Amino acid sequence: MNDGTPAIGIIGGSGLYKMEAVRDATEHQLDTPFGPPSDVLMGGKISGRQVYFLPRHGRGHRLLPHELNYRANIYALRSLNVRWIICVTAVGSLQEKYAPRDILLPSQFYDRTSQRRDHTFFGEGIAAHISFAEPISTNLREILAESARSLGITVHDGGTYVNMDGPAFSTRAESELNRKHGFDVIGMTNLPEAKLAREAEIALATIAMITDYDCWKEEEEPVSAQTVFGHLTANAETAKKVLIEAIPQVPTEPHWPEHSALDSALTTARELWPETTVQRLRPILERFI
Repeated sequence: MNDGTPAIGIIGGSGLYKMEAVRDATEHQLDTPFGPPSDVLMGGKISGRQVYFLPRHGRGHRLLPHELNYRANIYALRSLNVRWIICVTAVGSLQEKYAPRDILLPSQFYDRTSQRRDHTFFGEGIAAHISFAEPISTNLREILAESARSLGITVHDGGTYVNMDGPAFSTRAESELNRKHGFDVIGMTNLPEAKLAREAEIALATIAMITDYDCWKEEEEPVSAQTVFGHLTANAETAKKVLIEAIPQVPTEPHWPEHSALDSALTTARELWPETTVQRLRPILERFI
């Protein structure tokens, strides 16, 4: 699967790969040591760059956030030599200044999830502790910010994304607490993707598409699936424009800090690595083998 060409991954809704700019479309049915990813990966070229699209919830939105196989999704992309990932995701706004249909590019996360043991590739004889103080690729975020601005799109560069489990939306009490903590947006999926991408030495940044005010703003209707998907349809068109603008600006060689994240993370001596674990993680550990 890996032809040696560094590629760009796009994780988001299934409509994202239906772009007129995509050339030489291909389908990739992959399995991984962690099970199958959310769906078939769609390959193609945008401005001459190899891109792979993965519908996060499966085509037709069949998978809930807690059902997503995050490890399989990131592993599958890394197996295709993806070294940059742009995530497109729906979020609720926790602050007045972020309005529905705006874009926010998160720079930080706060973890309120409960399935953290599934948010790492390591264990089973190989320990690693990635540096995660800056969980988003600054370089990739800057490309996205400049691309959005050049298109005249309202973009907020930086902010904290709080990741809840879902699938239910927040209570008012939870929403108010998140606001008081100073968090900016809330979602259900992006933090596991960012953690696993860092372990896989992939640079990741996120286009967070604001669809609602969660439920803290009492003069507004509380968030519902109908509200979210109504705004998401419009937001998807905005995301496509940003992606088409940003992709040609991504470097062709992976030389950013995220691309060597394991240099300071692996703590188990190489001679102690179990061969079965080495083989399971070969796409991630290949340069150390």
